[in-house]
Amino acid sequence: MKAVFLDADTLGSDVDLSPLEKVTGDLVLHDRTAPDQVVERVRGFDTVIVNKVVLKGEHFQACPELSTIAVVATGLNNIDQAAAREHGIRVMNVTHYGRSTVAQHTLALMLALATRLLDYDKDVRAGRWASSSMFCLMDHPIMELEGRTLGIIGYGDLGQGVAERARAFGMNILLGARPGQEAGELDGYARVPLEELLPQVDVLSLHCLLTDETRNLIGAKELTLMKRDALLINTSRGGLVDEQALADALRAGTIGGAGFDVLTEEPPRNGNPLLSQDIPNLIITPHSAWASREARQRIVDITARNLAAC
Repeated sequence: MKAVFLDADTLGSDVDLSPLEKVTGDLVLHDRTAPDQVVERVRGFDTVIVNKVVLKGEHFQACPELSTIAVVATGLNNIDQAAAREHGIRVMNVTHYGRSTVAQHTLALMLALATRLLDYDKDVRAGRWASSSMFCLMDHPIMELEGRTLGIIGYGDLGQGVAERARAFGMNILLGARPGQEAGELDGYARVPLEELLPQVDVLSLHCLLTDETRNLIGAKELTLMKRDALLINTSRGGLVDEQALADALRAGTIGGAGFDVLTEEPPRNGNPLLSQDIPNLIITPHSAWASREARQRIVDITARNLAAC
């Protein structure tokens, strides 16, 4: 196996790549690869390992030796899969690596919003507690999660991990039926159509892939169906939510708060409606929910096993 890793730096410098080196036998590493460098770096290799580098039909046409693409992530948006099939190229991804860390991050966003953690921290640092007329501050309403309803859209490995942890907080779980999914019951949880789910939930957490069917799944219409104090969490994919509609809803107070780890463009070099400084009760993290060292090492180990099974 003659393999090249086009963007090894995206997994960080603290992971052990030796499982990949052992299974490939001849692994060439590049920290990053620009679009105009792809062909020259892939040519002559039968196996390419990538995280976010885009691979298209023109690359496959120019690199006839290529037979396997190993994506060190779950999403395959950066691979032209139809073109890969046409050229007889096997494409593999990695699943079940981030359940603990993504679920942890999801609950962290939920808890921070529910307790107004950042708002109270900001107040303390601004001296408002020191000048308070009583022993505490109570200016920001706190949501107690016990007894509240969590709606989950996307009940795969990550959605299941979030459900397990939310139950430990005493939350009730409802599942949302994505477009094309049937309502019913799964693991004892009711799965209901979106328009039925949204008015019932106190927190909505998204864990589905971005497809033509799920793009802007939550838009202005859907946001108006939610409770005024409801929280929206997205640790899945940018593009699932109409970001301008969410910014407007948060400013208008028609939704209680939101916590996002993903945006439509990453990094957001051209700005984003959610990055405005005047949006209340909004937390944005930089697509870091997956990035514990443990999860990143699992990605390496699973990819090595996938390649060994080829």
